[in-house]
Amino acid sequence: MAGVVSLVFGGQGAQRVGMGSDFVEAFPVSREVFKRASEVLKLDMQEICFTEDARLDLTEFTQPAILTAEIAILEALKEQYQLAPKYFGGHSLGEYAALVAAEVLSFEDALVIVRKRGQLMQSAVPAGTGEMAAIISENPFGDSFSAELVEHYDVEIANYNSPSQIVVSGKKEKIEKTLLELQKKFQDLRVVPLSVSAPFHCSLMQRIEKEFKEFLRAYEAKLNLERGQSVVSNATGVFHTPESLLDNLISQISRPVRWVENMGVLLKHSSEILEISPSRVLQPFFSTLGAQISSVFNIRSIKKSFLER
Repeated sequence: MAGVVSLVFGGQGAQRVGMGSDFVEAFPVSREVFKRASEVLKLDMQEICFTEDARLDLTEFTQPAILTAEIAILEALKEQYQLAPKYFGGHSLGEYAALVAAEVLSFEDALVIVRKRGQLMQSAVPAGTGEMAAIISENPFGDSFSAELVEHYDVEIANYNSPSQIVVSGKKEKIEKTLLELQKKFQDLRVVPLSVSAPFHCSLMQRIEKEFKEFLRAYEAKLNLERGQSVVSNATGVFHTPESLLDNLISQISRPVRWVENMGVLLKHSSEILEISPSRVLQPFFSTLGAQISSVFNIRSIKKSFLER
């Protein structure tokens, strides 16, 4: 797939037991990625990702686990198919995999950063007091619906995933009340509570931004900020700039993921887009914009993405 010019990476929620295991079995370069991750984090990443390990759903471990699986897949594809991407994007946590792929920061540094990010995000809100839920419609929402959610129901939009799917985030009682009212008022809406350990991408996360900023600034001198211009920002919807990259990553924790805008920017610049993720999560979002992208999440999916093209 020499024509691929954009890579996109899935985020938290894409994790699954066994993610990356077939690549580790088939490709030494993928096995080396898991080895490096285990050494950096002093954790057995194969045990966390490949077995029924409860840590896989704990944010502190989920984030480096997904990053490890995605980079293991990426390295195998680079070795086998000589990928030469020009642009990168990632959904929430996936933005860090995009930064690694774009050579903005090293894989090792990214592992440490996302583990700290996960620890802080988990600590921001007491367990069981926050919630996130996807709101899905058969038709595009429009700006008026988003505005009504924020103003009338007093909830925050965490993700603009597609024209017909948004995610709300906040305190559990507010989210549950909102979902009940929406289902009564709009018969064509489908609401799906998300299995997450904290309400991400909302103002409840602002209390950890200062500590994350101090932690992230320690890596500033090691970043290739110029390379960041090839990566779209969840926080702004457009490409990072060298001046804004760190601030964008800090504010990304509490601001909504502007994925619809990210997709639009990448489609404008790309003839082909490839998703790398433990599960096929981003492909359906692109399809709502009339765009067909390829997705690699296990070895079997390589055939459709590369060999049959």
